Amino acid sequence: MFYFPVEYFLQVYSLPLIGEVRFQKDYFSEYPEQIRVGSDGYDGLRLRTAVSYIRKPGYYAVHYNQPGTVAIGAILRLNDGAIAVFSGEPNQSEQGILSPVYTLESNASLAVPTGLIFIRFAESVDVESQREVINQAGYEVAQSLSYAPHTAWLRAKSGKIVDAIAGISQLEAIANVKSVEPQMLMERGLR
Repeated sequence: MFYFPVEYFLQVYSLPLIGEVRFQKDYFSEYPEQIRVGSDGYDGLRLRTAVSYIRKPGYYAVHYNQPGTVAIGAILRLNDGAIAVFSGEPNQSEQGILSPVYTLESNASLAVPTGLIFIRFAESVDVESQREVINQAGYEVAQSLSYAPHTAWLRAKSGKIVDAIAGISQLEAIANVKSVEPQMLMERGLR
């Protein structure tokens, strides 16, 4: 007869060890999973429809201070190279501001928030007359549009992209606001 020690038998015939499950760190947990833009309903004679941007895990964007920065390994470059999109997890050594990447609900186009918010008031309301209310909501006017004085580009006072997105509902609550939309850069598509 041939005898094996019990320990050996258990090692040979036991179930294989289950690998350790590691969850990826959510680098952008402070950003919303979904950004809804527009509204369903009539705006004058046009039917406005809402669209949703959904945060895409496994991608991130780096916002550089200067356009034309060489971004090795980028899968997409936007805004003359000032924004580069990468797949994977960001490095701690990344130079620039990091942000998540979103996709449009209706297709797989990648979209990157810039931190700018477009606001449109009723045509009879001048943005300059609303500057104090805009400041109270945590924003400042980044660019006024002379050809459309009831519209402007805003940025969060903190300068952070996450703050710009998080305060959209405060801007929508201002009297006479017709629409508020974050600037989302996407790859140009040919029609």
